[in-house]
Amino acid sequence: MKIAQIAPLAESVPPKLYGGTERVVSYLTEELIRLGHDVTLFASGDSETSARLVACAPRALRLDPTVHDPLAHQTLMIEEVRSRASEFDVLHFHLDHVHLPVFRPIARRTVTTMHGRLDGAGLAELYREFDDMPLVSISNSQRAPLPSANWVGTVHHGLAREVCPFNPAPRGRYFAFLGRVSPEKGLERAIEVALRAKVRLRIAAKIDRADEDYFKARLLPLFSQPGIEFVGEVNEAQKPAFLGNATALLFPIDWPEPFGLAMIEAMSCGTPVIAWRNGSVPEIVEEGRTGLIVESVDQAVAALEKAARLDRLGVRDRFEERFSAARMAQDYLAVYRALARRRAVAAA
Repeated sequence: MKIAQIAPLAESVPPKLYGGTERVVSYLTEELIRLGHDVTLFASGDSETSARLVACAPRALRLDPTVHDPLAHQTLMIEEVRSRASEFDVLHFHLDHVHLPVFRPIARRTVTTMHGRLDGAGLAELYREFDDMPLVSISNSQRAPLPSANWVGTVHHGLAREVCPFNPAPRGRYFAFLGRVSPEKGLERAIEVALRAKVRLRIAAKIDRADEDYFKARLLPLFSQPGIEFVGEVNEAQKPAFLGNATALLFPIDWPEPFGLAMIEAMSCGTPVIAWRNGSVPEIVEEGRTGLIVESVDQAVAALEKAARLDRLGVRDRFEERFSAARMAQDYLAVYRALARRRAVAAA
């Protein structure tokens, strides 16, 4: 198949630092190529890929200080894709909804993976209007706010097996937090758990400009507490050691998490996950097998010792069975082929 993958421009593919969507696009693109498909990637010019790269900005917009209007670059990318749409069997968008009006005339040759939360104001009306645009969810729970949207599949994220290698014997004697610094990611909860249990917590987190005041007012004072270490934003090369040497990953989310890539990155290392019961968590974490699901700080404190006793090889095995890039690519190919069958029926 001739497949176009259209990525956000905020980060490169894969991202140099934080960036879940772009990381998933990279794993999917490389696996589709390995399977023999002809893939073109529309992304920033500093992306690294085996696909045919169409550079739609010189580099990742978040890291380019000369960029003042990201929408200008995104609009130019949409026009570039539109002008070349006839070259592809399927156009796979990872841009949320900004492209929907432009590609509505060829809706049946498009699919859009929804990577974010869907309970925002106005989204129900938007997707009611664009009910002919095929959508893929990244968890079943993500669909809840938009049950009548044109869902054509749910595809859980997957990782290349070698990205986060299995570590059978972690040496760090710490618990890990990986994500963004923002209220919904629950970092304050993670720190409270660590302080109450008197365990070491290492925090690898990105700070968006919008969250700088929250970071300074609510979190920075906590980093002086014993055992609390703020590492900052880690890159792809640093992440395996950070996650692999942890006793467990704390995933204390306080929002309807659409997926939570950090959970499967930890599982790939054999590191179990202690996560709050929100959003996709019950779909991703298998209680007592790959981690523990909790609903309070008290339960999380009690779960620390239990998580440390889980079989790390068993965690890795379940990652390979459920969350590999190979499985993800096959799931998306099934979606692409189902859309092609629909087009054939409609044409007939």
